[in-house]
Amino acid sequence: MGSVTELAEAVDGKDPVAALTAVAALRRLLEELEAVHVTSARLQGSSWETIAAALGVKRQTAHRKHAHRIVDGGR
Repeated sequence: MGSVTELAEAVDGKDPVAALTAVAALRRLLEELEAVHVTSARLQGSSWETIAAALGVKRQTAHRKHAHRIVDGGR
């Protein structure tokens, strides 16, 4: 399982184990996508407050989750 289309097709309800596997794979992809964009936002100067608001979480939550990934430029 790799593409979004394959994952979406697996979540059709016919095989609940396959659907759960697809949901877990989608969750991993979304986490990776979030991390990429948070890093990009920080490197471009966005504050943790702005990032947190965009994600719908508190500043401390966003910082705790992502700050360790940002090596350069993440104030």
